Amino acid sequence: MDNEARRSFLKGAAAIGSTLAANSVVAQSSGAEKEKKSKAAGVAKTIARPGSDFMVDVIRSLGIDYIASNPASSFRSLHESIVNYGGNRKPEFITCMHEESSVAIAHGYYKAAGKPMAMLAHGSVGIQHAAMAVYNAWCDRVPVVLMGGNFMDAAQRRPGVEWAHCSQNPAALLRDYIKWDDQPASLQHFAESTVRAYKMAMTPPMEPVMIVADGMLQEEPIEDEKGLSIPKLALSAPPQGESGAVREAAKILSSHENVVIICERVARNQEGVKLMVELAEALNAPVVDLLGRMNFPTTHYLCRSSDGRALVRDADAILFLEVADPWGQLNSISDPHHEYRRVAKADVKTVHVTLADQLMKSNYQDMQRFCPVDISISADCQATLPSLIEAIRKIGNPKFGKTEALRKEYLQMKARTREAAALAWDASPVSTARLHAELWNVLKNENWCLAESRNGSWAARLWPATQHHNFLGQSGGAGVGYIAPAAVGAALANKDKGIVTAVVQPDGDLMYAPGVLWTAAHHRIPLLSVMHNNRAYHQEVMHLQKMAGLHNRRMDTARIGTAIEDPNIDYAKLAQAQGVWAEGPITDPAKIGPALQRALAVVKKGEPALVDVVTQGR
Repeated sequence: MDNEARRSFLKGAAAIGSTLAANSVVAQSSGAEKEKKSKAAGVAKTIARPGSDFMVDVIRSLGIDYIASNPASSFRSLHESIVNYGGNRKPEFITCMHEESSVAIAHGYYKAAGKPMAMLAHGSVGIQHAAMAVYNAWCDRVPVVLMGGNFMDAAQRRPGVEWAHCSQNPAALLRDYIKWDDQPASLQHFAESTVRAYKMAMTPPMEPVMIVADGMLQEEPIEDEKGLSIPKLALSAPPQGESGAVREAAKILSSHENVVIICERVARNQEGVKLMVELAEALNAPVVDLLGRMNFPTTHYLCRSSDGRALVRDADAILFLEVADPWGQLNSISDPHHEYRRVAKADVKTVHVTLADQLMKSNYQDMQRFCPVDISISADCQATLPSLIEAIRKIGNPKFGKTEALRKEYLQMKARTREAAALAWDASPVSTARLHAELWNVLKNENWCLAESRNGSWAARLWPATQHHNFLGQSGGAGVGYIAPAAVGAALANKDKGIVTAVVQPDGDLMYAPGVLWTAAHHRIPLLSVMHNNRAYHQEVMHLQKMAGLHNRRMDTARIGTAIEDPNIDYAKLAQAQGVWAEGPITDPAKIGPALQRALAVVKKGEPALVDVVTQGR
C-alpha cells in the first residue's frame, strides 16, 4: 500500500470510529432515558425472595445432597437459588451433558448411598431425554426424585421455543413407569407434594417419583412466607410378612430335604446381608444370588450362584426372595426355536416373598410371566427375614448333616470357575476373565465397590465379596447407556467413604453419553473405569449369527451394523479430551496390571481415570 492509499484508509477508519462513538453516546443516552422511564413506570424491579428460594428450603429439608442436571431455562430460577441462595451445598448442582445421564447418576448414587438424589429435567424435551434412564430405575426398584421445569400458564410463556418445550401434563410422558407425580399450583402445594413424593419413593417397593416445578412459582416473589410451612418427613416402616403366612412358609421350607434360596433385590444394607446369612444357615440351604443387589457373601460355603440351574433341577422346595422372574428360574424357552422346557420338578414347593403385586402397570411388561406359587407373601423381604428366621429356628432343621457335602460342592464350584477363567489367559484381544483378574489384583487391598455387576460376570464368580457395597447390581431394564453414568453416581456417593469405585465399562454403553466423563472430571469424582472394548455390540453380533444359522446363511456378515470399528474408537483420547487421566488401547494382557496400578494412584488422589483394554467378545 503506497503512502497516499494509507492516508486515505486511515482517514476513512477515523471517520467510521467517530460515527460509532457518536452512535454509542446516543445509544447510552437513549438507554438511560428508557431506564428512567421504566423505573418511573414501576417496571424495573428486583426480587429479593423468589419462590425458588423456598423450593430449595424444601429440598434441603429432605437431606438431598446432590441435584444432577443439564442446565435449562425452565428451571433457571431454581438453579440460581441452588447456587446463590443455597451456596451450592446440600444440594450441590452436578452438571451433566444429558438428562439420561442425570437420572442414571442418581440411580447409581442411590445404590451406593442408600438414599436418593434428585435431578432436574427441562420441560417436554428434557423429560423425553430422561425417559430411558427413568425406565431403568423403575425396573430396578430405585427411588429417584425427578423434577421437571414447565410453564403451565400459557399467558406467561415467551413466544417461540418456550411453547415447544412446555406441556399441559409433563409427567404423562413417564407415568407408566414412575410411582407418583404432581404439578403443584402453589408453594405450599410444592412443599407438601415434594415431601410426599420423597416418602413414597422411599417406601418399598421403591420407585422414581416426579414433581413439576412451575416456572412462575419459581420466579415470582413469595407473597406470604409466614403462611408457608414444610411438612416433617417421617418415612414409613417397610411392610412385614403376615405372621401366619410366614409360619406356613417356615413349615414347608423346614420339611423338605433339598431347599434352594433364590434372591435378587433383598438387602438394602449390610444388615440385610447378615440376615441372609442367618436364613441360609438356619435352613442349611444353598443360595443363588441373582445380584440385583449384593445379598450374600461370595465367600460363604452356601453361596452357589454359579450352580443355580442344577440346584433348581434337584430342589424339593424353593424360596424366592424378591425375584423379578421366578417363572424363568423354573422353566426355559429355547432360543431361537422357542421350545418350552421345564427345569424344576413338577411338584416342587415354592414360596415367594415380594412386593411386585403392589407395583405393576399395564403397558410395560417388566413384570415377567405369571408364576403360580404355593405361598405368596406380599411384604418387604429384609423386613420379613427376622420373623422367618425365628419361625424356622423354632421348628428346628434336621438337615445339618449335609454341611460337609455342601462345603465340598462349594469348593468344586470354585475350582471349575478358576479352570474356566484360566482358558486363553495370555490371549490378545484380552479375555474377559483375565481383565477381571487384573482388576481384582489392584483392588484386593482396597475397600472396593464394583459399580455394575451381574450374576454371571467373572467378578461375581471369582471375587471374594462380603460387603453390601461391593456389588451394586445391574440397570434393571437393560437399557444401554446406564453403566457409565451410574458408575459416576456410585463414585459420587463413595468418594467421602474411603471406598474405591471401579467399573468394567462396555464400549457401546459409554458411547451413548460419553459426556459423563467430563462430569466426573469437572466434579472431581474418583472413578476407575476399565474399558471392556470388544469393538462391537457383541450381543447383537451373536443374535445375527444365531439368525444366520437358523436361516442357513453366511455368518461372516454378522458384524455389519453391529461392529464399532473402521475406525476404531480411541477411548483413552476420548477421556483425555474431557480431562480424565487415561491410558490405552492395551492389547497385551501383561501390560494391564501396571496401567491399572497407575490409574488407581490417580483415583486415590480424588480424580477419575480410564484404562482402555481391547477385549474378546465375552
